Amino acid sequence: MVIAEVPTLASAAEYFFRLGVEGKQFRPMVVLLLMATALNVPIPGPPFNGVGNSLTTELRTRQQCIAEITEMIHVASLLHDDVLDDADTRRGISSLNCLMGNKLSVLAGDFLLSRACVTLASLKNTEVVTLLATAVEHLVAGETMQMTTTSEQRYSIDYYMQKTYYKTASLISNSCKAIALLAGHTAEVATTAFEYGKNLGLAFQLIDDVLDFTGTSTSLGKGSLSDIRHGIITAPILFAMEEFPQLSAVVDHGFDNPENVNIALEYLGKSRGIQMSRELAMKHANLAAEAIESLPVTDDEDVRKSRRALVDLTERVIMRNK
Repeated sequence: MVIAEVPTLASAAEYFFRLGVEGKQFRPMVVLLLMATALNVPIPGPPFNGVGNSLTTELRTRQQCIAEITEMIHVASLLHDDVLDDADTRRGISSLNCLMGNKLSVLAGDFLLSRACVTLASLKNTEVVTLLATAVEHLVAGETMQMTTTSEQRYSIDYYMQKTYYKTASLISNSCKAIALLAGHTAEVATTAFEYGKNLGLAFQLIDDVLDFTGTSTSLGKGSLSDIRHGIITAPILFAMEEFPQLSAVVDHGFDNPENVNIALEYLGKSRGIQMSRELAMKHANLAAEAIESLPVTDDEDVRKSRRALVDLTERVIMRNK
């Protein structure tokens, strides 16, 4: 789907799809294709839009389109984020803006979004279009929330979780719901798919925020301590501030001074900030696993394997170290 008449644009747009360029190491396409098979269960009532009680080739093709669309939106967001963050690397690989400049990186992201829109329109399903359009809106809203926080919002764990949902979890949750709707499932099943994606995305980002403090520059996309050096306050620091309110004064002064970073890290080390963030991530991972386990019972072994794989993903998200 990433085809452009201008070779330079095509090369830029394909950058994070290439082997060895791993982006955020979170591939929505894998999750969505597993979800498509996991929901391949008999649907009561008459056929829905010509879809009977088995996963037809046509339906699978349409669901794969959702996976590809989501992947393009995801990669576009990576390209735009790296420009906004002035990032030099992502997961130890040079960022596109570092290699080809901010302008081309932004245009490549815009191009991917446009290709995603064209493909989305071809599905001719208004509800699915609305879901994916909402996810794109959330990506923009989440980034804006991160850039324009008041002091009260900056110190609020609820505000942080809302921003995290918009920036990371909305895309995968709305896409999972779209996969279910395309197959003609009930609103209840579609909501269950949504809850899986939402909680998986939240768990992933919470662990990502932990790894920003505990990981290494090679394993992390933007380098260790990237968020705090950019003045972005995430769950570990927020939980640490609950234990040590005096940390808020350090945060207020900002982190342009490396000494303030060191002081914040000292407080973090004395607190349960890292542990509480991991516990919150585990809570959301468990909610995601419970969503899969609540799906209609089936004896189909392929369906059961896909569901086990989706549950395994919740464990891998928690246990990952990069």
